[in-house]
Amino acid sequence: MRRHWIDNLRWVTVLLVLLYHVIYFYNNKGVIGGIGGFGDGPQYQDVIMYILYPWFMPLLFILAGISSKYALEKRSGREWFKSRTRKLLVPSTIGLCFFGVFIGWFNSMTSPAAEALDQLPLAVKYFIWTISGIGPLWFIQDLWLLSLILLIIRKIDRNGRFMDLCSRAGIVPVILMGVLLWLGHRTLIMEPDPASAEGLWNLYKPAFYLIPFLMGYFVFSHENITEKLSRAWIPLMVCAVISGTALIIPGFGQDNTLPQYLCSPLNNIYGWLMCLAMMGWFKNRFDRTGKFADYMTRSSYGIYIVHYLVVASLGCTLKMHTQMSPVCAYIILTVAVFTLSPVIYEILRRIPFLRWCILGEKKSR
Repeated sequence: MRRHWIDNLRWVTVLLVLLYHVIYFYNNKGVIGGIGGFGDGPQYQDVIMYILYPWFMPLLFILAGISSKYALEKRSGREWFKSRTRKLLVPSTIGLCFFGVFIGWFNSMTSPAAEALDQLPLAVKYFIWTISGIGPLWFIQDLWLLSLILLIIRKIDRNGRFMDLCSRAGIVPVILMGVLLWLGHRTLIMEPDPASAEGLWNLYKPAFYLIPFLMGYFVFSHENITEKLSRAWIPLMVCAVISGTALIIPGFGQDNTLPQYLCSPLNNIYGWLMCLAMMGWFKNRFDRTGKFADYMTRSSYGIYIVHYLVVASLGCTLKMHTQMSPVCAYIILTVAVFTLSPVIYEILRRIPFLRWCILGEKKSR
């Protein structure tokens, strides 16, 4: 039986990622990776980052864990991991050489080291562009690693005793599991050394994201658990909004990706309640499909992979090479990301080799 609410929640969350990256690209709150804001003003549109960041990536890992459980009921661990490698590892390694390199090139244009980079041989620049073109593909690199860890854990829980134990959880224990997110954030390095790989650890956060991924697999893959969330989605959403308001209003202006911000209890309370509320809401109201939903279910992964090229290329062009007002820049970039990303995806999936190495797909659907 297809759980349409999971499909719908996944592609809706992917669309929120696209919106987040538009805002993030022009943020002036110190969040690393964008091109910078339009001055020193407050930029109230940046509040979208504060609303989304605490929960939308943990939610995607929860959904990935749930889907992994259902997939492993139909195929062997070897078959499943082979498909995971093609779908996740190939686009985030081989695909970088053919697609990510263009993202890296645009990233280099806004780098403080842009002039020094120009003096390097083309082969060296190509390598740097490829690595810096990973962008949002860190998510699928993490997911491949977590999939490997899951196979090891399944061998330990060979008899499914832990799975059975998780199936008995009530709504209160599920809510209290949010403490695990806080513990996961405590694995971040509070003062990372810029000259080391500590910053990458804080970016990828594998120890943190392992927690929602495993909770998706062991806890939220049970119909009785998600049914409880479905019945409680309104109070969960109300509590999430209240906690989010208490977090965002006094914290607006801070870099909301810093470990100190992420480790705050209120950030984790808000993020966890939103994950639960969104799952309950979609289970209750959106467990159905249609033509558009079917298309997005099939295509959202590919759209996710290609969208940042639109953000980086057009975002740089609008800010660096035009005198356009900020309002127009945001509008044009938003419309472009939501329209051009599907177009690029549709073109790539029709070219056999690029379909395999960039999208991780064997055949055009």
